[in-house]
Amino acid sequence: QVQLVESGGGLVQPGGSLRLSCVVSGRIFTFNNMAWYRQAPGKQRELVATINSIGSLNYADSVKGRFAISRDNARTTLYLQMNSLKPEDTAVYYCNAPLGLGSLYSWGQGTQVTVSS
Repeated sequence: QVQLVESGGGLVQPGGSLRLSCVVSGRIFTFNNMAWYRQAPGKQRELVATINSIGSLNYADSVKGRFAISRDNARTTLYLQMNSLKPEDTAVYYCNAPLGLGSLYSWGQGTQVTVSS
């Protein structure tokens, strides 16, 4: 069993910043390819950022230049630095290991990010 525990969300004004963390623990099959996702109210979960085994990074067009994904392999912790936040970034953010069009692990509880003045 693998546990994904996201944290770091909160209420922030437009233009502000947050740093999300995701601790992965348990019987980890792989930590090589990881990703952040988000789900806004009434919308489907979407892929936000990915990092692969050689450190290649990819971002959704909507967050390019504003978000940065990184990880600490020794701590099996994934991070998402979010800058210049916009109201449309409001969502519950999750981490997971992408597997095809799905995900490898069961979803954690996520962390709520609300961008509002």
